[in-house]
Amino acid sequence: MNHRPQHVLVTGGAGFIGANFVRHLLATDPHVKIVTLDLLTYAGRLDNLADLPDEDRHRLVVGDICDRQLVDALLREHAIDTVVHFAAESHVDRSIVGPGEFVRTNVVGTATLLEAARQYWFGEQRLDATTARAQRRFHHIGTDEVYGSLGPDDPPFSETTRYAPNSPYSASKAGSDHLVRAYWHTYGLPVTTTNCSNNYGPLQHDEKFVPTVIRSCMEGTRIPVYGDGSNIRDWLFVDDHCRAIDTVVRRGAPGETYNVGGCNEWRNIDIVRLICALMDENRPDSAPHAGLIQFVTDRPGHDWRYAIDAGKIIDELGWRPQESFESGIRKTLMWNLARLTLS
Repeated sequence: MNHRPQHVLVTGGAGFIGANFVRHLLATDPHVKIVTLDLLTYAGRLDNLADLPDEDRHRLVVGDICDRQLVDALLREHAIDTVVHFAAESHVDRSIVGPGEFVRTNVVGTATLLEAARQYWFGEQRLDATTARAQRRFHHIGTDEVYGSLGPDDPPFSETTRYAPNSPYSASKAGSDHLVRAYWHTYGLPVTTTNCSNNYGPLQHDEKFVPTVIRSCMEGTRIPVYGDGSNIRDWLFVDDHCRAIDTVVRRGAPGETYNVGGCNEWRNIDIVRLICALMDENRPDSAPHAGLIQFVTDRPGHDWRYAIDAGKIIDELGWRPQESFESGIRKTLMWNLARLTLS
């Protein structure tokens, strides 16, 4: 039986992927109502939620997912039937410098949300497991970084790949994944999880890789590239990711994990060169932008390659990416150029 979300709590909805998802859901489902819970740290921005429908369909609450009293109140006040959990500390470099906040937000915060949902749906609303599977959903946003690193000839990550996180960030996300799984097996909480590859697109925070390259090109400053730029990632356009999450929330089987990838493996240096070439087309007076590339000391424990096998979500739920990397990066570049030109 498919799940139809009506009253949705989106955590981290003022961040990059969360805000894109909020916009997607409001645009594609006229019946849904959303409460966004976001602490508005460095990664969450009010501008990401500008020009949304009035409070009848969307409300922003500034608060912490670790605040159990607040989470309980939101679940009750808005009769939440669906939780979509994006909120997380997500920058690997920051986790290396300060891992404690990653454990607090990603592990303790997820545990707080899970327990609040369990007690509200099973305790206060007295739903049995069968009814909850049909009418409730807790969807958790994970990452492919929990699987560790791949060699050049290794097959892509699948849902059965063993966890081998290599950074404090990925370790904290692995912990949250395990908690979600445990709440399904122990309590029957109707959960689903998606582990995604690297996202890019509009609204992404300036410190991330793609916005950094675009901004450096526009400002004529160095483009830092770790090591020799040979690290490989699978890249997923954020709109494709939002469609995948919506698909899993509605049609995914409770207790299941679905890997979401863009089927786009690119070396970091090739991405930089592609963006530089596109910048040469759009800002020829500053060409060639590739002259700004500067290789810098690699970061500790830098995973060499990530690749996602998205066969399960494609075969079972009918989702597939609509954007190639070339088309998605062009859309991303034009959005960033427009924003940075106006700023």
